[in-house]
Amino acid sequence: MRYSKRMCDILCAGVGLLVLWPFLLAVAVAIWLSDRGPVFFRQERVGRGGQSFRMWKFRTMVVNAEARGGQLTVGEDKRITGVGKWLRRLKLDELPQLLNVVAGQMSLVGPRPEVRRYTDLYTEDQRRVLDLMPGITDPASIRYRDESALLAQQADPERAYVEQVMPEKIRLNLEYAARANVLTDLGTILTTLLKIGR
Repeated sequence: MRYSKRMCDILCAGVGLLVLWPFLLAVAVAIWLSDRGPVFFRQERVGRGGQSFRMWKFRTMVVNAEARGGQLTVGEDKRITGVGKWLRRLKLDELPQLLNVVAGQMSLVGPRPEVRRYTDLYTEDQRRVLDLMPGITDPASIRYRDESALLAQQADPERAYVEQVMPEKIRLNLEYAARANVLTDLGTILTTLLKIGR
């Protein structure tokens, strides 16, 4: 039987939501109690074919954080809430994206979707990454799991991201996509879980 990535995504995301819903509810309550602000942060990202969609995340920053400091998170960003630091460290803020997977906007494994501000800067060759379904995790996310700390060391974090980090992430994802299969996807998910909190 031929491996169906979409069927696997639906099955795993659906089971994940069913199993994790009590935990997700507890996280939502913790976020709300911390500052009485919105539980979720929904941001427009660019998906497959260059189509925009709203990506779900647990809110880890103060309300209206983008208006207070841009879209990149660098080092010990003061906009990150107390609960948010814990969620980010364990990558739990990404769990609501299981809803995006069920909706067919994302996959479990695929290039992390960018905001249009950055995809507008892609070269013609880099735009090939938009032919792929974006995902919750990918090899580039594993490689750059300390991206925030890395950018904090740069004199110009924005420039370093655009000129160094972003192109390398795209290269890694295109390279991975060329050989991806059920085993490599499972390996990526397992590696992601093993790297959490480290």
